Amino acid sequence: MRWKGRRVSSNVEDRRGSGAKVGGISIIGLVVAFVAWKFFGVDPQQAYQATQQITAAQNPSSNAPQQLTADQKEASDFVGTILADTEDTWTPIFKQLGQTYVPPKLVLFNGIVQSGCGTAQSAMGPFYCPTDQKVYIDTSFFKDMREQMGISGEQNQTELSRQDQAGDFAQAYVVAHEVGHHIQNLLGISSQVQQAQAQGSRAQANQLSVRLELQADCFAGIWANHNQQRTQFLEAGDIEEAMDAAQKIGDDYLQKRSTGQVVPDSFTHGTSQQRMHWFEVGLKSGDLNQCDTFKASI
Repeated sequence: MRWKGRRVSSNVEDRRGSGAKVGGISIIGLVVAFVAWKFFGVDPQQAYQATQQITAAQNPSSNAPQQLTADQKEASDFVGTILADTEDTWTPIFKQLGQTYVPPKLVLFNGIVQSGCGTAQSAMGPFYCPTDQKVYIDTSFFKDMREQMGISGEQNQTELSRQDQAGDFAQAYVVAHEVGHHIQNLLGISSQVQQAQAQGSRAQANQLSVRLELQADCFAGIWANHNQQRTQFLEAGDIEEAMDAAQKIGDDYLQKRSTGQVVPDSFTHGTSQQRMHWFEVGLKSGDLNQCDTFKASI
């Protein structure tokens, strides 16, 4: 996949290696909050928020990341380039809809992170938080894709120097999928699904979640279609690599691998076949109207 030399988005927020922090929470702030609660009966959350504000005012650069390694810098440039590609894809599409595209921020972190949706760990994998409209990615997930999920990069060429992680287009697919959830949020699809889930059974809620995830896969395919027309970034083996990733993150594939059994009612993301199919629908059509997974038979 060709990605170097293109615009890098300014909407990347790098929280990796940001001083003495635990998921964006100051160690000093936690200590002060504990002391205030233990000895003075002060609400620890209020005490912590106060120390956060004081610390930020006294040292505004305290949250700045430490010096990045060459690998970390390359990961940031790569993710920033893919994010810029999604911006250049969705901006004109939204303009055709008579709307203005507001791109998400993308947060890079290590281990634990504070998001608008609460505290999250890297074990959760990449996720989108609609509350703060940010995509969160621990770049170590790209290594896990290869070592734990078997999503390799041997099927294509790469401009990435690291060889111990999934291929570049599989990584790009992950970013584009999470941005797909941002598109759903902007279009009001996510809120409609949440309302319907609250009114239905667990099985019905899971089915709606599957349709939401498959639509995000389709939106990722739209990105690949439009970006190929604009930049000619695809190389031999890239699509096969994305299909390999889609297959190995299917609910049925993951359940069978972990437990030896498949429980369809518990699916929340879709089968391998469904995920590959809907990515391909978006890839071949490049058409937002073709990604209505809520009306289609899946």
